Amino acid sequence: MALPVLIVEDDDDLREALIDTLELDGYSVVVAEDGSSALNVLENQQVGLVVSDVQMQPMDGEALLLEIKKRYPCLPVILMTAYGLIEQAVNAMHAGASHYLPKPFEPSALLAQVERYLLPDLGEDDLVADSVIMQQLLDVARRAAMSDASIMLMGESGVGKEVMARFIHRHSARASKPFVAINCAAIPEQLLESTLFGHEKGAFTGAATHHIGKFEQAQGGTILLDEVTEMPLALQAKLLRVLQERELERVGGVKPIGLDIRVLATSNRDLAQEVAGGRFREDLFYRLNVFPLQLPALRDRAQDILPLARNMLARYSVAQKKRAPILLDTAQHALLSHRWPGNIRELDNVIQRAMILSPGDEIAAEHLFLPTGAAKFAAPAVGTSAIVSNNIKGMEKTMIIDALKAAGGVRKLAAEKLGMSERTLRYKLAQYREEDGSLPI
Repeated sequence: MALPVLIVEDDDDLREALIDTLELDGYSVVVAEDGSSALNVLENQQVGLVVSDVQMQPMDGEALLLEIKKRYPCLPVILMTAYGLIEQAVNAMHAGASHYLPKPFEPSALLAQVERYLLPDLGEDDLVADSVIMQQLLDVARRAAMSDASIMLMGESGVGKEVMARFIHRHSARASKPFVAINCAAIPEQLLESTLFGHEKGAFTGAATHHIGKFEQAQGGTILLDEVTEMPLALQAKLLRVLQERELERVGGVKPIGLDIRVLATSNRDLAQEVAGGRFREDLFYRLNVFPLQLPALRDRAQDILPLARNMLARYSVAQKKRAPILLDTAQHALLSHRWPGNIRELDNVIQRAMILSPGDEIAAEHLFLPTGAAKFAAPAVGTSAIVSNNIKGMEKTMIIDALKAAGGVRKLAAEKLGMSERTLRYKLAQYREEDGSLPI
């Protein structure tokens, strides 16, 4: 999901034309009639891109650009001005403009740059769900969140199980209460019981004061038992009792403490196999597995790879107070070609590495430093860059045409199959028609 585009234009007719162009393509738009009004808008509303005219009074577009870069250094700005003012365009790029559109320009030129530079809405959920499978999963998660049933989140390491758990908490009736996460695999076995349930002063050597455990800290809210299958069997029995009775006793204590909590748990193992192998209690499994949710691996939600990557680029750019880099075609192809055994966590590492290795505002395949199959894109021979780019574009065009044929010409179905937005598909088809004059479908 993207943030709104702020249009700054003092000409009524052109402003309306820009609004129509963007809104017809599905973008959200806010407007300002001059530079001062634009700054007022930015003080009160978050936007993902500014598209501004240069010739305005009293504050022109270049002055607005400088002011935006002082106050919001990561916000991309596209300037529009009369054709041919090359020196002015160069100065604007040096001042931090993302792009310069010489008037007059075709709507497709504007849409191409907006799609390239518009920042995603990072929101509070930190979840990307462009793929059908994730949209369906989030819909189920929202409905499950409104109950108090225990939820078991399953999936490979790195798929975002804790992120989903926080999403569920935020959409529950307990959202204003604590969310407490504990990694059962990261705490030594001898400390796990005390960490979960707390202890009284003098309960064991070194217990100099009483300690409030994680369950009590989550009172009224949600507790997440991350990688619960790593919990030793003896403690599983105690956990089962706590979940059944909704009360606990601290280590060394005698007074039961009532609990009002919602329990979420995660595992990257096959729970049925763990139960069959005697490594996880069957009764605890059924207590936790009231509502199971299986999170897909990143390779099974390929439509989300590029949106996730752009989301990460925007987030890290804000943290580093720099302009978000652009993923070049070779980088996009390499990201889509990789199998992602480490899932979203691996993608996050790759994006952070690429931002370090990239010398400018563009990330190419070689900056991703992906292993094995993706490495063939990393260092093209001298003079082959254009060939690689053309080959990728040709492959993409073939895939799009094949998808359209398979979908019977229905663009929405073809876009879902390709893992791109319908807006992007329309733009690419328009490009192909301009290049070839026609398409087979």
